[in-house]
Amino acid sequence: MEDDLMKIAVVTDSTAYLDPKEVEANNIKIVPIPVIIDGKSYNEGIDIGTEEFYEKLRSSSSFPSTSQPPLGEMIELYRNLAKEGYDTVISIHLSSSLSGLLGSLNQVAEEVKDEIRVIPYDSHVTVKLMGYLVLEAARLVKTGLSADDILVRIDSLRETVNNIFVVDDLQNLVRGGRLSNASAFIGSILKIKPLLTMNTPSHEIQAFEKVRSTKKALARVEELFGEQVSKLRYPVKAIIIHANDEAAAIKWRDKLALGYPDIDFEISYFGPVIGTHLGEKALALAWIRDTIKE
Repeated sequence: MEDDLMKIAVVTDSTAYLDPKEVEANNIKIVPIPVIIDGKSYNEGIDIGTEEFYEKLRSSSSFPSTSQPPLGEMIELYRNLAKEGYDTVISIHLSSSLSGLLGSLNQVAEEVKDEIRVIPYDSHVTVKLMGYLVLEAARLVKTGLSADDILVRIDSLRETVNNIFVVDDLQNLVRGGRLSNASAFIGSILKIKPLLTMNTPSHEIQAFEKVRSTKKALARVEELFGEQVSKLRYPVKAIIIHANDEAAAIKWRDKLALGYPDIDFEISYFGPVIGTHLGEKALALAWIRDTIKE
């Protein structure tokens, strides 16, 4: 049975923002995504940490950008897993609406198919929400399920993902081309705090409501969260995600925890790659089915 359990590897990218202990305990392989600041490339989580990134973001002379991991490194990773005795890789990555990585990995999977089966999987999201899909896949691997059965379960869990976030400034999203309906909001960028979500048919970031202040925006997010969670027939776990503003995240978490004592609220963060698009001080409330409580 131990040999069967060793056959499926779980791979993700650095935008899952998993805790190193979670990575180690679940034998997850992390692929760093490069972020480019003032012409210099840094591998997220290896060459640059989150605090250092936001410091550089404030002083950079040009708008930062992101890239894809070199395909040669991806091929090497998968081939090394094959050498370690794995025959299948479930490779879960940030939404194809945010990056071309999934498309590249489909090419890589074809190239290494005679050595190992690689299944590139679109999380439809990113950040710790994707991290939860990765952790669930790793947990299911330990139960001995087949890769195809694990994918069915992950598909089902992915359907329960929801998120609403508030950015301090839309400029980064607009300049990076990551706001799909930017034209409707550009005229009042400085005067409003738009509510955004990736919970859209295309899984692109879309602004869906305009609010006049951060305080009102967070109150509206709480209202929408309450409305949606009340309709669910399963338990959820929630995440407060911040862009270099942990104090604001803790304050919001403590308030939400009082109103929803049955829900576990975790604090996570927008690291360099996602912070490039959202900018500093962004806050999000995200939630997903709690498979452990069930």
